[in-house]
Amino acid sequence: MPTALKALMLCLLLASPMASSATPDAMNITGCPDICGGISIQYPFGIGAGCFRHGFEIICNQTTGTPVLAGTTKSSVPVNLLSITTAEARVMLPVAWACFNSSDQVYADNDGDVHFNGDEVYRISNTHNQLVVVGCNTLGYTRSQRNEGSDYLYAYYAGCMSYCNNSHSAVDGACASIGCCHVDIPPGLTDNRMTFEVYSHKTKLDYSPCNYAFLVDRNNYTFHTADLQMNLNRTMPVWLDWAIRDNLTCDEAKKEQSYACVSTNSNCHDSSNGPGYVCNCSNGYQGNPYIAGGCTDINECEYKELYPCRGVCWNTLGSYECKCRSGWDSADPLHIPCNPNFPLAAKIVTGAIGGLFIIAIVLFIILLGKEKRKMKEFFRKNGGPIIEKVNKIKLFKKEELEQMLKTSNCIGQGGFGEVYMGYIRDQTQPVAIKKPKIDVKLANQFANEVIIQSRVLHKNIVNLIGCCLEVDVPILVYEYVSNGSLDKILHDSNRVPLDLEIRLQIAAQSAKGLAYMHSEITTPILHGDVKPANILLNEDFVPKISDFGTSRMITIEEHYTSTIIGNWGYMDPEYVQTGLYTSKSDVYSFGVVLLELFTRKKVLDPDINVLLGNFYDRQTTKKGVIELIDPEISAEGTIGIFHSLAEIILECLNLHVELRPQMADVAERLQCLLK
Repeated sequence: MPTALKALMLCLLLASPMASSATPDAMNITGCPDICGGISIQYPFGIGAGCFRHGFEIICNQTTGTPVLAGTTKSSVPVNLLSITTAEARVMLPVAWACFNSSDQVYADNDGDVHFNGDEVYRISNTHNQLVVVGCNTLGYTRSQRNEGSDYLYAYYAGCMSYCNNSHSAVDGACASIGCCHVDIPPGLTDNRMTFEVYSHKTKLDYSPCNYAFLVDRNNYTFHTADLQMNLNRTMPVWLDWAIRDNLTCDEAKKEQSYACVSTNSNCHDSSNGPGYVCNCSNGYQGNPYIAGGCTDINECEYKELYPCRGVCWNTLGSYECKCRSGWDSADPLHIPCNPNFPLAAKIVTGAIGGLFIIAIVLFIILLGKEKRKMKEFFRKNGGPIIEKVNKIKLFKKEELEQMLKTSNCIGQGGFGEVYMGYIRDQTQPVAIKKPKIDVKLANQFANEVIIQSRVLHKNIVNLIGCCLEVDVPILVYEYVSNGSLDKILHDSNRVPLDLEIRLQIAAQSAKGLAYMHSEITTPILHGDVKPANILLNEDFVPKISDFGTSRMITIEEHYTSTIIGNWGYMDPEYVQTGLYTSKSDVYSFGVVLLELFTRKKVLDPDINVLLGNFYDRQTTKKGVIELIDPEISAEGTIGIFHSLAEIILECLNLHVELRPQMADVAERLQCLLK
């Protein structure tokens, strides 16, 4: 039986009423009180004549209902714990003090000694207590056991000194020689008498009129500056070690008639603090070793937490047995559950099933590894090593997005693929998830879109939150823009009413976003597919440019590329003829968007087609623009606003590329109209 488990069990059980009911052979303690103030009083302690061993008398104070040590001469010493298992007691002892008058003389003092240890069965516990001195210019110490014929009168001295420069020197919680000091004590101390060396207090009387010294449980005292003027009647909790102090060791005591360990199944241990010995019940037993028959067998089977058994438990005297029942087996029934003994046929079947299970596990691991390698290859092919260096873009795992790609979450689809709505960041942030069709051409566009959007950050450009690269074609995750596309708002059957101010706002802020791409970042970007379907609107109708799959970055020297693919009707005629795409090509497409926005007619509408086909007569064309203005807003603005809009649209749609304005100029002019 493990010794540590037995000791822990003894601590739990010795406080039970059953342990205090036994009686020693040598005396009759029937009728002796065994409790006072909720504190268990077990022999060798006792209350009343004939109920205790010499030196262990306890008095039950009838007024307060609390136990106190007998034999004290100055004041009572309350007891709040008595343990025969650990041979310890916890009592309340007074503080020693010395107070000064204005003449710097001690006018009253108390050395703290209450003569609680007349029979010397107790020692101050050096493991649980410390000595504390409180005051300014104060040296306090205790001494114990006279030592005649030596340089010192006593065998033990323990103390420390504290000082203060002024009334603010001491600090709450700090006991490090300023207002307070503490020191460990040696074993063997027999009392709490304190002595002070006298130093001047004349300049400190207003905040430190007295010296204080005391023993105290090291875990039960924290210094406060208010303690510099402590209540003189204060007491402190102190741990005592007790023993049978017959000046005998265990080996010597066993030969004497007064030997205290009288119970069968008990053993003796020499005291660790001072002379004498203490008794304990043997392993596997509990109770009081100081009375005959006081140590009784522990039924370990009732305490499964302390005495483990995964089989069948049988109690034995001083121990227990743990075995498997017939037909069952375990390598260690204390800790390993018992299992039935299988016949050969059952073992063969079980082995076969186990073998098949192992094969299934291996196949699963192989397939899982293959899938992981496939996902890694997708990640590499889709530019993962480069994109993961972009702090702005979050890389999502495939499984993070799969749960959102449900048919019920689909909010749009087209030639490029499908768009789903979902939530990230603990289901609080709505996002739009763009899942493209598996197409090599589209794969190149989507990879390009990630790189392009990692370089732009503007309130009028849709924010790319992240992407998933562990699939054939990257899945893109954008901020969710609640009102959908401008194309849907302008032309759907349930189209939304838009006043002139909102339309000017949409126009001006869309132009700002494009101007930012053209001229406000280090490497300019051409959008390549400007149209109402690629301008999204939030709940406040703030526009956000989207879909950068056909966009390209150009250097300062390069002003065109021949690889842009646009959308028919919005495409720059110059690009159609030459294959050269410049920032002015985006300006042309934006002019068509403005025309749709303020006329609410689609670009393929016959009236718009006629208008776009005739750029020779500027005045006629301007008049045509004004005549096509949406009746919904024609009454809201002045003819001057519509003339200015017509001018901007015609300049954007100019067939001569060099005569078209820069996007920054278009944005500024539209902002002026909005104001």
